[in-house]
Amino acid sequence: MVIRNVTLEDVNSLLGIYSYYVENTAISFEFVTPTKEEFSNRIINITKKYPYLVAVEDEVLVGYAYATSLKQRRAYDHCVETTVYVDREHKNKGIGKALYEHLERQLSSIGITNLYACVAVCDEEDEYLTNNSWRFHEHMGYKLAGRFHSCGHKFGNNYDIAWLEKIIEED
Repeated sequence: MVIRNVTLEDVNSLLGIYSYYVENTAISFEFVTPTKEEFSNRIINITKKYPYLVAVEDEVLVGYAYATSLKQRRAYDHCVETTVYVDREHKNKGIGKALYEHLERQLSSIGITNLYACVAVCDEEDEYLTNNSWRFHEHMGYKLAGRFHSCGHKFGNNYDIAWLEKIIEED
């Protein structure tokens, strides 16, 4: 597996991964898959300041991870929100872990010390949401910072979100 920086040529593959989660799960609270132009603009805006990585296995893009600003205030410049998506056919192969480890190293090198992840969670898992994302982040060293109850509504169900944090370097 190769992990490299994203290019705009990756957009169709990224949308292929992401659209499954938008259309079939409550992992993403988006209801409609972004257009190629919308997704390209997201990549352009994110990569102006932060890393956006893709994992490629046998010439197939199998996952991606990136960081975005936590808040638009200078006081938060050392903090980011992290995101990772792995193609559903390639889960449980260490791809997410490898992406996050690379992302963490790159973020540390640019002075980022605090990582935050917002994940959908539920008390009872269902066909649209399991707590695998929460478990993955805990495995990666993230700790619960807070939980918002019934704040997401998708597929006729209410879901919570959990904010998780990981401090990678003390200020």
